[in-house]
Amino acid sequence: MQAWTREQFEHKLRDKGRFYHIHHPFHIAMHNGECSKDEIKGWVANRFYYQASIPIKDAAILANCRDMETRRLWVQRILDHDGSVGEKTLGGIEAWLSLGDAVGLDRQDLLDEKFVLPGVRFAVDAYVNFAKKANWQQAACSSLTEMFAPEIHQSRLDSWPKNYPWIKSDGLSYFQLRLSQARRDVNHGLQITLDHFTGRKAQEEALNILQFKLDILWSMLDSMTLAYQQSRAPYQQVVGQDVINNPIHHRGVFK
Repeated sequence: MQAWTREQFEHKLRDKGRFYHIHHPFHIAMHNGECSKDEIKGWVANRFYYQASIPIKDAAILANCRDMETRRLWVQRILDHDGSVGEKTLGGIEAWLSLGDAVGLDRQDLLDEKFVLPGVRFAVDAYVNFAKKANWQQAACSSLTEMFAPEIHQSRLDSWPKNYPWIKSDGLSYFQLRLSQARRDVNHGLQITLDHFTGRKAQEEALNILQFKLDILWSMLDSMTLAYQQSRAPYQQVVGQDVINNPIHHRGVFK
């Protein structure tokens, strides 16, 4: 099979945006102002597990990368999320903790992963494990969902103040931060992918890797849909409604 041109390959990568989680029913409901406070809190709490795992994923990519120039650029992603010592600008994780406070979540509950659903944990851990085991170019390719991220961040900045006025406005700083950071990261990640995956078989592999990451994000929202919109939290039918106070201390349900 003949390889796609660089332009054709990039078009096919960007076309994967059709499967981005901005199109998931949970996110559509959230954008339209149709989510309850508990649904918003559940989303923020579970996404925090993803946000806190991103620098771990990026550290794994660095650990597998022998190219100094790539490391010099990629390390900025870790600093973006963890923040830098002595800097006044907070990192993305701290900004997400501020979002948690803005929706009424306890900071320590987020740090303790109190409300993380099993399905969300499984999906995020699969992503981190992929970054650890894959070569660094494959792992970099999996980060290309950032191509579609500016739209989703802007949609929250546009819709949340109107639809959820109870959320403190200063909690939205994460979305503002990521507007420029995601665009910068896309340029680097896309260059790596276009340079490395040059044969047709390799290009199709890259598309499958990107789809894998899209599956991760979609599956996270599937878990949240069951727990928060359909009242089907894991183990609920086994231990009854009061799952928080049960000895197994199931996490993920708000009381």
